[in-house]
Amino acid sequence: MGKILIIDDDAAFLNFLSSYIREFYPLLDVETCTNPLKALSAMKKKKIDLLLVDLEMPMLDGTKIFKYATEAGIDKNRIVILSGRDADYLHEHFPMGTCLAVLNKYEAKQKAVLDMIFSSMQRKAAG
Repeated sequence: MGKILIIDDDAAFLNFLSSYIREFYPLLDVETCTNPLKALSAMKKKKIDLLLVDLEMPMLDGTKIFKYATEAGIDKNRIVILSGRDADYLHEHFPMGTCLAVLNKYEAKQKAVLDMIFSSMQRKAAG
């Protein structure tokens, strides 16, 4: 327990988030991908405990990645959709129960939700 895949075309954000997880949640294994097409094979090959997906990406957006992930067997309750959009927009496109969470990746308050998720995974990884 503790494998995280983050898919986001914003390399700076990916770097920041993965560094944060590695520093504060060292038992979690983080893999990142800036190319959503390459991420598809990573989803098939590995057991993923948490999938973080950016909603707006070129070539393949987060909605399509979400659909692919669930069809590949990733539980919808292990998927978090990240976006720069406001909460109303996100909840309109991903109503409650569609996935684990939809978060604005630039709002500081939303970081607390990710921390709760990461903390829970860290405790489970510690056994």
